[in-house]
Amino acid sequence: MLLALDTATNTASVALYDPAANQLLAEQTWQARRRQTEETVPVIQEMLARLEVDMAQVSALAVTTGPGSFTGVRIGVSVAKGIALGLEQMPQLIGLPTLCVTASPFLAPAHAAGTTICAFLQAGRGRYNWAFFPPGSQLYRPAADEHGFGKIENFRSELMARAERIWLVGEMTPEVETAMEAILTESAGMMVVDATSGTRRAGALARLGALHLAAGHADDLDSLEPIYLREP
Repeated sequence: MLLALDTATNTASVALYDPAANQLLAEQTWQARRRQTEETVPVIQEMLARLEVDMAQVSALAVTTGPGSFTGVRIGVSVAKGIALGLEQMPQLIGLPTLCVTASPFLAPAHAAGTTICAFLQAGRGRYNWAFFPPGSQLYRPAADEHGFGKIENFRSELMARAERIWLVGEMTPEVETAMEAILTESAGMMVVDATSGTRRAGALARLGALHLAAGHADDLDSLEPIYLREP
């Protein structure tokens, strides 16, 4: 069984996935509002109990590594490492950037359409994080320096500088919506595909994590580290 957990932002999500059957067994997503420390482990325990699955049956763990809130990212990574250390047999580990999970549900159709995905999320204080996923990037894990970080003007400028078709997915705000209206007017190649608050779900993280593990992209306790971004 693969256990996936995402506490990188206010939207927390946990899922249990069976890679052998390619089946999502359970998923719970909620607005934690900085209560990830108190709520994440009880949600995992309740999910396993409901499915009558023992923690010892968990053979793999997937977790978002950021960007996100400093505390939220550390909670997810710490819980994953704690579970791994507590199991009798060390599970496989995979850490995935938060925006990989945001982009994940759209990677296959975007590839078929020859379209680049721009996934984004709110970074607080009027700032945003974003990353571009070109066609064929299903197993792409952008490093810290491959993420964008800045105010709405920086985000808008990067989008305007791109010549290819772009699908925009992520956490919409009135500020982003206003900025995107101007871009959509000027650029026929960009389309808002999914821009809602709280778009990430651990089921997508679980499936993506299973693909990475099958491709040999496992992390270990030392290499599983948070991604923190700083404004240039």
